[in-house]
Amino acid sequence: MNLSGPFIKRPVATMLLSLAIMLLGGVSFGLLPVSPLPQMDFPVIVVSASLPGASPEVMASTVATPLERSFGAIAGVNTMSSRSSQGSTRVILQFDQDRDINGAAREVQAAINASRNLLPSGMKSMPTYKKVNPSQAPIMVLSLTSDVLSKGELYDLASTILSQSLSQVPGVGEVQIGGSSLPAVRIELEPQLLNQYGVSLDDVRNTIANANVRRPKGAVSDGDRNWQIQANDQLEKAKDYEPLIIRYQDGAALRLSHVAKVKDSVEDRYNSGFFNNDAAVLLVVNRQAGANIIETVNAIKAQLPVLQAVLPASVQLNLAMDRSPVIKATLHEAEMTLLIAVALVILVVFLFLGNWRASLIPTLAVPVSLVGTFAIMYLYGFSLNNLSLMALILATGLVVDDAIVVLENISRHIDDGIAPMKAALLGAKEVGFTLLSMNVSLVAVFLSILFMGGIVESLFREFSITLAASIVVSLVVSLTLTPMLCARWLKPHVPGTENAMQRWSMRLNERMVSGYARSLDWVLRHQRLTLFSLLVTIGVNVALYVVVPKTFMPQQDTGQLIGFVRGDDGLSFSVMQPKMEIFRKAVLADPAVESVAGFIGGNGGTNNAFMIVRLKPVSERKVSSQKVIERLRENMPKVPGGRLMLMADQDLQFGGGREQTSSQYSYILQSGDLGELRAWYPKVVAALKALPELTAIDAREGRGAQQVTLVVDRDQAKRLGVDMDMVTAVLNNAYSQRQISTIYDSLNQYQVVMEVNPKYAQDPETLNQVQVITADGQRIPLSAIAHYENSLQNDRVEHEGQFASETISFDMAPGVTVEQGTTAIEHAIAKLGLPEEVIVKMAGTGDAFAATQKSQPFMILGALVAVYLVLGILYESYIHPLTILSTLPSAGVGALLSIYLTGGEFSLISLLGLFLLIGVVKKNAILMIDLALQLERHAGLGPQESIRSACLQRLRPILMTTLAAMLGALPLMLSTAEGAEMRQPLGLTIIGGLLLSQILTLYTTPVVYLYLDRMRRRFNKWRGVRTDAALETPL
Repeated sequence: MNLSGPFIKRPVATMLLSLAIMLLGGVSFGLLPVSPLPQMDFPVIVVSASLPGASPEVMASTVATPLERSFGAIAGVNTMSSRSSQGSTRVILQFDQDRDINGAAREVQAAINASRNLLPSGMKSMPTYKKVNPSQAPIMVLSLTSDVLSKGELYDLASTILSQSLSQVPGVGEVQIGGSSLPAVRIELEPQLLNQYGVSLDDVRNTIANANVRRPKGAVSDGDRNWQIQANDQLEKAKDYEPLIIRYQDGAALRLSHVAKVKDSVEDRYNSGFFNNDAAVLLVVNRQAGANIIETVNAIKAQLPVLQAVLPASVQLNLAMDRSPVIKATLHEAEMTLLIAVALVILVVFLFLGNWRASLIPTLAVPVSLVGTFAIMYLYGFSLNNLSLMALILATGLVVDDAIVVLENISRHIDDGIAPMKAALLGAKEVGFTLLSMNVSLVAVFLSILFMGGIVESLFREFSITLAASIVVSLVVSLTLTPMLCARWLKPHVPGTENAMQRWSMRLNERMVSGYARSLDWVLRHQRLTLFSLLVTIGVNVALYVVVPKTFMPQQDTGQLIGFVRGDDGLSFSVMQPKMEIFRKAVLADPAVESVAGFIGGNGGTNNAFMIVRLKPVSERKVSSQKVIERLRENMPKVPGGRLMLMADQDLQFGGGREQTSSQYSYILQSGDLGELRAWYPKVVAALKALPELTAIDAREGRGAQQVTLVVDRDQAKRLGVDMDMVTAVLNNAYSQRQISTIYDSLNQYQVVMEVNPKYAQDPETLNQVQVITADGQRIPLSAIAHYENSLQNDRVEHEGQFASETISFDMAPGVTVEQGTTAIEHAIAKLGLPEEVIVKMAGTGDAFAATQKSQPFMILGALVAVYLVLGILYESYIHPLTILSTLPSAGVGALLSIYLTGGEFSLISLLGLFLLIGVVKKNAILMIDLALQLERHAGLGPQESIRSACLQRLRPILMTTLAAMLGALPLMLSTAEGAEMRQPLGLTIIGGLLLSQILTLYTTPVVYLYLDRMRRRFNKWRGVRTDAALETPL
């Protein structure tokens, strides 16, 4: 049966079919979203809760623990960790990979609701959650600065105007605001004056709460008219609160201004943002899942002049960070690489065939296959990203293989004097099954990735399906358009009329075949030596896999750095700010840095800061982002009590978000015995700091933050009628920035915050000035029933799986791979001899690396099994698939050796290269084996004569397809622009593997074929079964 026959005979229908494929693909291309990496529905949910004034220990015990117990009952929770700091708790839930993220989110919300009664009554709002995508970084950061307005007023503008407007831009998801807090009226009480007038903190709180209310008041009507009732019950500014009367004393009004300073300020004094050299409020913009980053950013930029126009003239809206230029440059480079790859493979056809007409055929066939793939990508909801574009670049070498096989076979028949139409019908029929075998087995290789599960399946799903789709479209094009064009465009061969290029190509082919024939004959006379060399390559594969350095993913240069500033435990906000200034100025002074934006304080604690460093384009800075980090570390001034950790921002992050960890790798200690954990933690930190393989180690320093513990004499308190609730209420009123009333506005809601004057919150001695009321109404100082003790507390409390834990973050030293670093850690921990009660494990990227490292051999084995099964079914043979698979060890040696010799690292991208090699290298063996079987069945040749003839006859298409695949990968290997670090390992792996496998498999394949054929014949003879090759008819 000739599948190509109807298409060869109906050129109009074939051209229209190809045109339809092009149109569908072209329209789909314009609809595809753009992103750095594929959309990964990675089931991670982060829950956040806040309780102003609460210590880390209180947040952990009263907020984190109840939530963790509820979350622990949710099915499919893989890991659960929490971090509680001053006034905030953050719980990270990672679910099983096959868990539906939306269903998980509903169960998380239900668990939060179920925990309502277990949470502190003073929480102003319930915990909230958000779904985290490790492949989704913020696409833009905007800054608001002003020389006139306060940061609270800027934050109000960002919250009420900008955030709402930006959220309405198509493609925009969450808009986060940082760098300050909403405006608030702050009541700063004077304890001495309160004591003098005999006023309690609750008296002040009740006065304010009763004076500022907002309730419905109804309406009155006389039957004809209606009047809404309003009152001056809402107080909006500090000046409105100052005259409030607390009570009358000796006939005179005691007003709030007599015992407190009332001012317009902000909700949280310990929160500050900056952009370059200016104080700023920052808006961090995230995109919706699946949205086109470029279109979304362009839409935001188009909206910026409109937003600037509605802002006060003194306010400047600046672009602090924009991901789109780097993404545009990366994708543009990938697109140019794709065009270069297409041009190179077409050049291969021209050099080997010497016929410009023949070269035009793949010029049409390849674009149809690639453009048609866009339609399938759109149907599957894929995007144009680094991985899908790499798939298309590599597909160039694969889809041209199909065109080459058909074109070369038809051209050979034309050279033998057969008319083009008849040659097209005959040639297409001869290679039809060969094409089917090559492409179906190749699709099986890439689709096997979909069954790997975990990170690999999520990350490379688009890559594998895109490649498989291009192969399927290529198969259709090769069986329809390519033979039809050969029949219509190629001219009959007339001896003596060849041009110079054709004559050169013919001489080249004759010399290659002649030289190959001589070497092949020698190999066939020394088959045992050849088989031994094949066994050696298998052993070398194993040895190289062991010694080649390994990593998770190549370090990307996204043009952005993330910085974390850690102050010593207990460092105050006012002391932290100047330290942050030193680091900010040092970073901004580097010639590669374009801008710096960040936050101090907030939910991270008063001794922590976070910064986003925007680098200049690669063409301007001339060095990688990692080199910039190394230079900054060398030039960074020493700041007592503070340290700056920098890391290159990556498109793929693990561990709950970019603000969760200060480095790419984390090491966790957990234990049910808190004493054991705290005893061993500093020992582990010291052991890791002694390792030269690690750098930028971020661990809890010192003995902890200062803490004042109020020790109440419960017997004395009971005698005086004072209970613990009264004591904690007084402290809450005085020191926790308590929000005691709400101001309702037409655009937003604002808080009234009460505390003692900050000057009375600087020394534990001031606790003695706070008074409580006894049962008989007497006012007594706290010192009458309690004394305080200075102690130490953790500035954060961490849990892992509901157990107490500690985290150590770090980066690998320059030149050290992840594998080398993790091995060094394992040896160091083994020497410590940790007790069984203390469990240690890698987290974040390190945990992801460990998981994929264990599964890599099984992934490769799975791909080999898939290929064997498909080929066994197609050839109706247990033996011939083994012959085809025997070509793979040499490709593995070439790939691993190229990585080793160039000082590279074996990553998931390199693993993709191995999968591709499995598909490409076996195609050459299929070309040989398929023709050898045909010659045995139809020409009556013996096994050695048939395989020798097949090798010689298929030499030219094998060389053409291999060279086309290598040249298709060459632009990847030589790439130096944005995104090169993702493309180079793939190109290097493919070229190294193809180069060595091409040299070896031309000789090992026929020898293995003959060896397995002899085994098959002996086995069948032993069973008494006929061994005629004609009985082995493939599907």
